[in-house]
Amino acid sequence: MKKDKFIISGRTLKSRLIVGTGKYKNFKQTAEAVKASGADMVTVAVRRVNILDKKKPILMDYLNPKKIIYLPNTAGCFNSEDALRTLRLAREMGGWKLVKLEVLGDKKTLYPNMIETLKSTSVLVKEGFKVMVYCSDDPIIAKKLEDLGASAIMPLASPIGSGRGIKNKLNLSIIIKNSKVPVIVDAGIGTASDATVAMELGCDGVLINTAIAKAKNPIVMAQSMKHAVIAGRKAFIAGRIKFLDYGSASSPKKGII
Repeated sequence: MKKDKFIISGRTLKSRLIVGTGKYKNFKQTAEAVKASGADMVTVAVRRVNILDKKKPILMDYLNPKKIIYLPNTAGCFNSEDALRTLRLAREMGGWKLVKLEVLGDKKTLYPNMIETLKSTSVLVKEGFKVMVYCSDDPIIAKKLEDLGASAIMPLASPIGSGRGIKNKLNLSIIIKNSKVPVIVDAGIGTASDATVAMELGCDGVLINTAIAKAKNPIVMAQSMKHAVIAGRKAFIAGRIKFLDYGSASSPKKGII
């Protein structure tokens, strides 16, 4: 396990759990949940960051960007132009080049618009960004993103915030087998067992926001997700037993009294 490292664009992360910072009751709760999760990377929606009203609290007052990796994202963007503008702003604000690209298709399903996503990825990579990309669970599209230079592929498990867990294990498995960059399940995780399944499939990491932030007890759920991700990764490394059509006795057949 000591040799099992999680590296994204040259950065080594201690935790394979990445946590979102939206939907919490307040920044204090956000910080407590992040600490409980053990995550060393958090996503931040650039378009929702307070940079104008100095009277209101800011996330950096609660989560020190020198101690935890901020991953600016383009949540709320529905076209390439808005996404590009948002990440260029993030670079100007804080020098961030490792970013999460998210271009949505419509406000109801929040599925990604992959045409706009592919276009944005190409531009951002050429501009020197290290792009982690939210995408559909289509193996062909995932490979195309990698070919364009994406630093990590982030297929959805199910719609954002739905809590429905992984709906297409087969596609995720194919994406994982075909990918040479980290594959991180993003969106749809509902509870700890969902996170464990993702890791057992061989995903490199899991990004979780709503399942923690909207739980009855976000802090305890954050702790649960921390252990679920660790357990799932260990199970993947250990290698599960093969499926059998019939029973297989645990005791040896020889030497029976």
